[in-house]
Amino acid sequence: MQPDQIPLIDIAALSGADLATRRAVAQAVGAACRDIGFFAITGHGIPATQMAQAFEAGRRLFELDAEAKEALSIRRHGHNRGYVALGVESLDEKAAPDLKEAYNLVWDDAPDRPANLWPPIVGWQAPVQAYFDAVLAVGRRLHQAFALDLGLAEDFFTDKLDRPMATLRFLRYPPAPATPSETNGAAQAGAGTHTDYGNVTLLATDGVPGLQVQSRDGRWIDAPHLPGAFMCNIGDCLMRWSNDVYLSTPHRVGTPPRLRHSIAFFLDPNPDALVSALPTCVPVGQTPRHPPITAAEHLRQRLQATYGGEAG
Repeated sequence: MQPDQIPLIDIAALSGADLATRRAVAQAVGAACRDIGFFAITGHGIPATQMAQAFEAGRRLFELDAEAKEALSIRRHGHNRGYVALGVESLDEKAAPDLKEAYNLVWDDAPDRPANLWPPIVGWQAPVQAYFDAVLAVGRRLHQAFALDLGLAEDFFTDKLDRPMATLRFLRYPPAPATPSETNGAAQAGAGTHTDYGNVTLLATDGVPGLQVQSRDGRWIDAPHLPGAFMCNIGDCLMRWSNDVYLSTPHRVGTPPRLRHSIAFFLDPNPDALVSALPTCVPVGQTPRHPPITAAEHLRQRLQATYGGEAG
């Protein structure tokens, strides 16, 4: 695989009984994580009809009027839950605010966490929760591959993902404005250049182009749309955990040629999971590149940088 190519990997064998085929998938995933930090997956087991239902839920959500969306604003409620209006986020602090709307839902199956904000749309919650649960299962399955590739027990991450800080995020990007906005010489984008915060991101798109990935030599690569596949990428937390063996790659979303919807799933570990360099990733005689940190503190630092403390 060339380091500027995004591979397509069938992960169906991760659910099978044969260790050799699971290891083969893990090696393919690991190669992508080391080379470009992005890979697309099929064989994940989520039907096309369920993905279509999730996109329809996103469209219905963003069609709510401004007053209804403001009542669900993340600025009102915090805790990384709810609606994010156009211009609230600046993923690239050197550029103009992002030209996108978003809506965050989190894994809240724990009594010590604030509940989700469910929009007042009849029939909306059940299919969205089902989709959340399905993608979470895929994300956990990918951690089997990470563990095998990194020389760990296959279930190494299991008890670190049973109360995850997982976020499902609906996104809507309007088309490019007639007169582009610029700040400090940087054109406004749908989402500014950034890396993701957690372990792994699973992204579903509607086919409208926009996502670009930065290669090792600094070139921007247009991510392909592969119907039925998830585009996956490594986040900063897993990069840190792997002692920078895996790559958290900068990426961005340009202003699309027409309205663009996507659904991102961000999988962070349990809040109290200790993110400390894996022994299999630290060469003999060397010290880890990063000090240990809890997953919750790692995420808090990253969210504070994006929202200025407003996300809770």
